[in-house]
Amino acid sequence: MLFNLNYINPTAINIGPLSIKWYGIIIAVGILIGYFIAQESLKSIGLHKDTLVDIIFYCAIFGFLVARIYFVIFQWPYYMENPSEIPKIWHGGIAIHGGLIGGFITGIILCKLKNLNPFQIGDIVAPSIILAQGIGRWGNFMNHEAHGGPVSRTFLESMHIPEFIIRNMYIEGVYYHPTFLYESIWDILGFIILITLRKHLRVGETFSLYLIWYSIGRFFIEGLRTDSLMLTSHIRVAQLVSVILMIMGIILIIYRRIKHQPVIYKNAGPLTWNSRVKVK
Repeated sequence: MLFNLNYINPTAINIGPLSIKWYGIIIAVGILIGYFIAQESLKSIGLHKDTLVDIIFYCAIFGFLVARIYFVIFQWPYYMENPSEIPKIWHGGIAIHGGLIGGFITGIILCKLKNLNPFQIGDIVAPSIILAQGIGRWGNFMNHEAHGGPVSRTFLESMHIPEFIIRNMYIEGVYYHPTFLYESIWDILGFIILITLRKHLRVGETFSLYLIWYSIGRFFIEGLRTDSLMLTSHIRVAQLVSVILMIMGIILIIYRRIKHQPVIYKNAGPLTWNSRVKVK
């Protein structure tokens, strides 16, 4: 057995002074699975299977960097006093919303350079993104982090979740809400919905629906967490950003239906950056 299910060690492998964390392994697995799923989606609309190689690579790199910068900004009083901690990502501290912002901006720039339609590419990768997020939350579980407030063991048992989850929610003498599990389930359900509905939606709407679905779940789950980044003493950053992204998703659907009349995803074929198409 690679680890003791009664208490999972965040470190998967030690190679000399190098420690490989389960968190990094799980994040990498989530990205790879998402990439292979997106590859299949590319072929269904006539795009080359390697279209996403550069996009995924650079979005992951810059998304990771922005995720760290985002976290540091909202924890600036601590990092101002401890500047040497800023590059020490292995001590923890990345924010998914920062990663999404960095990845989205990078993706739009690359779509422009490659003359690809960003809404079409967004539709292709949206199910993969939310699935990778759902898988990645298990990295938080391995780190014993991103949990909610205190609960009783009886409460956890009433949820009929596996015993190993209950045992690993017992942290320093207290049982906690497994908010990682709530979000993982929400994200995987979102993946199923997006991948099922996509062929019936218009270009750009799958990505917009992703913004709406993920943001609704994140807003409510964030309210249970004890480690939220705070904008003020009462406003959680993730909840505010979730509301903004949800509104953006709704506006994108309305705007594109009125302005661009995009085709149904399954009938679109490869679209360019400047594609303006009518409903089929």
